[in-house]
Amino acid sequence: QVQLVESGGGLVQAGGSLRLSCAASGRSFRFYTMGWFRQAPGKEREFVASISWTAGSTAYADSVKGRFTIARNNDENMVYLRMNSLKPEDTAVYSCEAKDTTWSPPPYDGMDYWGKGTLVTVSS
Repeated sequence: QVQLVESGGGLVQAGGSLRLSCAASGRSFRFYTMGWFRQAPGKEREFVASISWTAGSTAYADSVKGRFTIARNNDENMVYLRMNSLKPEDTAVYSCEAKDTTWSPPPYDGMDYWGKGTLVTVSS
């Protein structure tokens, strides 16, 4: 079992930056693929970024490539999403999610664990 708690969301102006954090519990965390997903109001949930258990592999949605960076610290059971050059269309609830495999590239037909999410609002 893995429990995930996100933090770091908030209101930011377009062009600004935020860093989201995800605190994970559970001894198996280090062996999981971790990902960030988001859901904007009235839209479907979408993949943002994912990272393998050793951080040797990462994947990004085309819409965030070059602006967002995913990272993890297995010693501290943390996953991060650094978001730069934010745009109003990045406004969404961002959730941290885990898949019970060392690396699974997108697309994902489902994740095994997820947090409640943190709201990111980008004003124009």
